[in-house]
Amino acid sequence: MKVLLIGSGGREHALAEALSRSPSLSALLATPGNPGIAQFARIVEAVQSPSALADLAQREQVDLTVVGPEVPLVAGVVDEFEARGLRIFGPTRKAARIEGDKAWSKAFMSRHGIPTARHESLTDLTAARDAAERFPLPLVVKDAGLRAGKGVTICHARDEVETALLDIFSQPDACAVLEEFMVGQEVTVLAFTDGTRAVAMPTAQDHKTIFENDTGPMTGGMGVICPFPLTHEQHARIEREILGPTLAGLRREGAPFVGVLYAGLMLTAEGPKVVEFNCRFGDPEAEAVLPLLRSDLLKIIEACLNGRLTPELVQFDDGASAVVVMAAPGYPGEAHKGAVVELPALQASERIFHAGTALQNGQLVAAGGRVLAVQARGDDLDEAVERAYAVVERVRFPGAQLRRDIGFRVGVAVRAKTR
Repeated sequence: MKVLLIGSGGREHALAEALSRSPSLSALLATPGNPGIAQFARIVEAVQSPSALADLAQREQVDLTVVGPEVPLVAGVVDEFEARGLRIFGPTRKAARIEGDKAWSKAFMSRHGIPTARHESLTDLTAARDAAERFPLPLVVKDAGLRAGKGVTICHARDEVETALLDIFSQPDACAVLEEFMVGQEVTVLAFTDGTRAVAMPTAQDHKTIFENDTGPMTGGMGVICPFPLTHEQHARIEREILGPTLAGLRREGAPFVGVLYAGLMLTAEGPKVVEFNCRFGDPEAEAVLPLLRSDLLKIIEACLNGRLTPELVQFDDGASAVVVMAAPGYPGEAHKGAVVELPALQASERIFHAGTALQNGQLVAAGGRVLAVQARGDDLDEAVERAYAVVERVRFPGAQLRRDIGFRVGVAVRAKTR
């Protein structure tokens, strides 16, 4: 099978590696790709618009296209491919709205009784200021649109609320979502879905802020542990109260969701509640979860597209996985690019996924905010985290930013050295 992979980050590098393990794969193409993805795929250039990507798929006569990032999904790339009779894995524009419009997503959850935080969505700055006064602090302020995981501010003071609102309403057609602050462990449940059935992957936990102890600005994610320890009852409630009703609600609203559904959840004292939905693999969650996948990813995708997904098709290895993200200086603000990066030799249990790299004059350089996602496996979380940090210490990346407390919320004994 000839496959086209859309995307250029660490998630897509992990997808390329997983797809390469499928016996039915005959050729893998990627656009726009990165130097890590190039180890598994032929990189092809294309304008990243739905029509241009469909043109590419037709020109290259690919059998299947796999979409990594949210932007093309929200822009309707699946709709364009389906209109041309091309096979593609991901939700339609209407279904992808569950991520692309947080205000719509919150209203959807309210319509279908899916547990989430108390919230209000406002399209006017004055109204948003007034509504914010009705919430206690801390208050979560979100940009309703796509902001690459960084459009969220947890405000502990009223002046922080004002700053967050001014940032959101400095943009055209702005909408702010105000949410009560939920207390508990935040986890990510990724699930393959064929529109009717969902099969969950091992639960992961991201570390979203730039600094240790969950401080500093929000990022796209600075590290992951997998699996997060859930009880049987928690698993059952997530499937019964969140995944099932979400898929059923989308079908009833004429937007069946086929692809990977990302449920960002808070495990509160009242039970699991939705923080946000995404319409694709998380990044860096994919870099932690996919190395554990024992099943054939292409077979799973085919089953989703054919409406025949079953739990037996989705099998993961035992053990644990951990990811530590190495980011460029300045991230999540203006990232300083161009630093030469040197990667070490790796053991079988170790991976380094390229998130924001480029080749310049034959040298690997930092070319984005999050540059590398360093992953390792172990028999348990302590071992996986320790091994991931051991790989980090062998990477040469001047000025790299990283968190040294990945796994701290579940008591992982981090033993990272000070660089």
